[in-house]
Amino acid sequence: MTHPAAPPPSDRRRALLARRRATIGSRSPLFYETPLEFVRGSGVWLEEASGRRFLDAYNNVPHVGHCHPRVVEALGAQAATLNVHTRYLNERVLQYAEELLETFGGGLDRVFFTNSGSEANELALRLARQRTGATGVLVTDSSYHGNTITLAELTTGLTVAEPLGAHVRALHLPDLDRPGTDDGTDEDQVLRDGLAAVDHAIASLQEAGHGVSALLFDPLFSSEGLPRLPAGYVEGLCRRVQAAGGLVISDEVQSGFGRCGTVMWGHQLFDITPDLVTLGKPMGNGHPMGGVVTREELLEDFGRRNMYFNTFAGNPVSSAVGLAVLHVMRDEDLMGRAKRVGAALREEFLRLAAESAVTGAVKGQGLYLGLSFVEPDDPARANAPAAKAVVEGMVASDVLISRIGPDDDVLKIRPPLAFDDEHADLLVARLAPVLRAAGQRG
Repeated sequence: MTHPAAPPPSDRRRALLARRRATIGSRSPLFYETPLEFVRGSGVWLEEASGRRFLDAYNNVPHVGHCHPRVVEALGAQAATLNVHTRYLNERVLQYAEELLETFGGGLDRVFFTNSGSEANELALRLARQRTGATGVLVTDSSYHGNTITLAELTTGLTVAEPLGAHVRALHLPDLDRPGTDDGTDEDQVLRDGLAAVDHAIASLQEAGHGVSALLFDPLFSSEGLPRLPAGYVEGLCRRVQAAGGLVISDEVQSGFGRCGTVMWGHQLFDITPDLVTLGKPMGNGHPMGGVVTREELLEDFGRRNMYFNTFAGNPVSSAVGLAVLHVMRDEDLMGRAKRVGAALREEFLRLAAESAVTGAVKGQGLYLGLSFVEPDDPARANAPAAKAVVEGMVASDVLISRIGPDDDVLKIRPPLAFDDEHADLLVARLAPVLRAAGQRG
């Protein structure tokens, strides 16, 4: 029996796009000018339907690598044994909670499990509002923390129909690497100006009757383009919020789980103690998971006034997956790998940036790196078209990256932590000619 030949990739793609528009709609965004259809993943590789393989230097969802065998095995074994409502006792759930909390310090000793990072941030804001009796929230001016209506009202880094809430104040980050900033910048003055803006925002919330319930921030400020802040800014910001009666919420969906290389959690880069830490997708390596880590007194205070539970967040299957992720990170020393490979990559990016007229600062740390782009005839201006050309050029070279920042001018390089030296070498080898081509177009 003969089978009809498979349709050409372009025909198959058009058919899938038509089906997507007819069901999911045309407004759900896809990456890249030519959308990709992936059918399998392994480690740091994704394979398209055509058999073409892509080096994944972008996705932090498969934190320990796509379809890691130990994670897959743990998921299947627990799913074949038991998955049940979280209002029963279960050893696996408690083991995961204990081992997760062991990675924290500073009195962070209790966890609420959720199903996503958005849900975790929503819960943390609710807890902060009830604890403080205030409604005011501080965020930064190109941030994103999730998709609920509460979070949409404080989103400054994506297009949303909801206006910025009257109870929200957005802080402009003092980025020492902003285009046009030179080596003569007075860092102490930048720090003073930045903290004066924090004082003004807090006073504005208080004068308007909102008070200060929380600061919600990503310790790497990833959506903001991985800025290089003056030393002491984050500490000064958090001290001012807590002195005003607010809680500090560290959103670790992007910054956490060893990605920075030197610390397990992004807030540990600074001399601060957050009141709440929110977690998301890396917890489950693609399985939907989230969490809010906090102190006993805050959990108990919230629990006295709310009958709070979540039917399936932190269920036995999710807990088995989460444990597998933690164990793989420990056994394969993925945090140490992020430090080593990230440092080597950063050096290579500095070398490449020095050779290009359109590149600006190298940003980030560990395995979350960025490279900014500037106009060749005006280094004070961001160059989003060049960044976009590089992203598309890398896809054409079978490497996945993206871009971030308020001007979309910073490459976003955030691979699974399974990324190793050979993958870094391949990334640099593919990036070099693409950067040269972008410089020639510029």
